[in-house]
Amino acid sequence: MKREALSNSHSDKLFEQVYEFLLDRIRREEWRAHEKLPSIRTLALELKVHRLTVFKAFQLLKQNRHVYVKDKSGYYVQPSSLLPVESMDDPIVSAYVHKSHLSEIHQVQATYQFSKALIDPNLLPNLYFSEYVKKVFDLYPKVLGTYSTTQGDQELREALCSYYISRYHFHLSPDELMITSGSQEAIDLVARVLVKPRDVVLIERPTYSPAIDVFRRQGANMIPIEITPHGYDLEQVERLMQKEKPRLFYLNPTFHNPTGYTVPAEQRKRLVELAAKYQCLIVEDDPCRDIYFGDEPPLPFFSYDTAGYVIYLRSFSKYIAPGLSIATVACRPSIMKYLIQAKSLSDSGAPLLNQKIFLHYFFSERMQQHLAKLRIALAIRREIMEEELSMTDWEWTSPPGGFNLWVKLPDSVPIESLLGKCIEQSITFVPGAICDPLRELSSWIRISYSYLNEQQLRDGLQRLVRTVRLLDRKE
Repeated sequence: MKREALSNSHSDKLFEQVYEFLLDRIRREEWRAHEKLPSIRTLALELKVHRLTVFKAFQLLKQNRHVYVKDKSGYYVQPSSLLPVESMDDPIVSAYVHKSHLSEIHQVQATYQFSKALIDPNLLPNLYFSEYVKKVFDLYPKVLGTYSTTQGDQELREALCSYYISRYHFHLSPDELMITSGSQEAIDLVARVLVKPRDVVLIERPTYSPAIDVFRRQGANMIPIEITPHGYDLEQVERLMQKEKPRLFYLNPTFHNPTGYTVPAEQRKRLVELAAKYQCLIVEDDPCRDIYFGDEPPLPFFSYDTAGYVIYLRSFSKYIAPGLSIATVACRPSIMKYLIQAKSLSDSGAPLLNQKIFLHYFFSERMQQHLAKLRIALAIRREIMEEELSMTDWEWTSPPGGFNLWVKLPDSVPIESLLGKCIEQSITFVPGAICDPLRELSSWIRISYSYLNEQQLRDGLQRLVRTVRLLDRKE
């Protein structure tokens, strides 16, 4: 931050800029732990601002536990062990978190990929996929010669809009839909548009690891909300909405990643009411809705929304065609216009060819029939995983859909060491700590049953169990 910019800013925001400037210098260790900061008078002269402005910035640093005060002495840098969580996940601070980041785990070449919540490619209808590719080139011979619009192909948006209205009773128009390259791009867009540094964001604990990274990068003050097999503590949620005035609540309520839990319908309706009452946006991430093993899950939060407080993210990447990477964002025009502006800065829209292929592939009768078969195949794989784990004393809740088991190992097992030992055995999994905004939950792991075939599941799980038992004995 240039010092000249400080003196030219609006006075009501000036202390926030001073705060950011000082915090940046602390993070770069210009002032180290327990080192005294320059006086308010000195900094006011250096930055050419009023002393009251610096004082307000110092108070904010103290409030956020970046500094502490010694009576009649001044302000001192808080040691890193007491800094908020956002500074604890820096790779320089914590090598373990750096190595365990989801994207890094996915890059590990392993025979038994329990870390990937994706469909086994052999379960996809690959034989007739090529028919739809050919059909698209016949219908749109110039498809490779043009871009999509930033918001997404009009024909696809109209088809998905009709699908959402008929299937989930959405109040929606095609102009309230955007096509993105997967749900992760959608989460990133929403965060960039809606979240600025120090905004309060409610987030499930545990949750989808990349979402934590995205909101942390925006400088959000994340407040965790525990998710259980029965949903959330709604009294706690309301207290936090009333007191903290959060900008948004990011949630994954249907076959939740990583736990597999599903929030009941009555809570969904009530949470939408609370969001409208306290003007807190709900960002509903829904990537696994079609992967249910019994009854269909409750309607999305968006189905209950009449006041425009729900943003619905729906990905089709994991189980339709990961290579197409198609997802949608549904929201009201007041938000959509800013999402389009933000997206236009990074790309010209999702690839048009992918959108056209998805349009004809997803809505085909063959694909819809295949989804029923896919649910059966994944239910069998979940049962195989649970059968192998039934010989242990590990804990988990059997999920009614989705791709993962959320498993608690004995407290005596060091997960950091376990991950390294498993990689040596050509096994990967997701440590619970990287799914936790607080970087705790160190006895939990996420293992996915969707990516491996039935024999690989049995072999890999037997290896995993042996590795855990060996480590547990050593401890």
